[in-house]
Amino acid sequence: MDITRIVTNARRGRAVVYNGVVYVGGQTASDKDADIKGQTEETLAKIDKVLRDAGTDKSRLLTAQIWMKDIARDFSEMNAAWDAWVEPDAFPTRATTQCSMANSATLVEIIVTAAIGSD
Repeated sequence: MDITRIVTNARRGRAVVYNGVVYVGGQTASDKDADIKGQTEETLAKIDKVLRDAGTDKSRLLTAQIWMKDIARDFSEMNAAWDAWVEPDAFPTRATTQCSMANSATLVEIIVTAAIGSD
């Protein structure tokens, strides 16, 4: 089976498609001045685009990993953005954790995996 790499550079691919699954690498907001809700919304919009480029959408999500700079402070606002974005009845498995970010202005990074095609 072929492996398709979407938007690559010297360090990483934005997404990799293999065997009917798209693996989306960590996405973050470009607007580092936005609050957690704004950064989450922008990050999810980026994920929508990557999923479209791979031939699928958020209704086909399998897993999500959410990495937050300050989970105690920002969890409810991040969840507000997530809940408004995720498809009803199509919730992926999800893990959310706190970590140190490579860029101190980054408040959230999200990784997803989704199926391609129909059931």
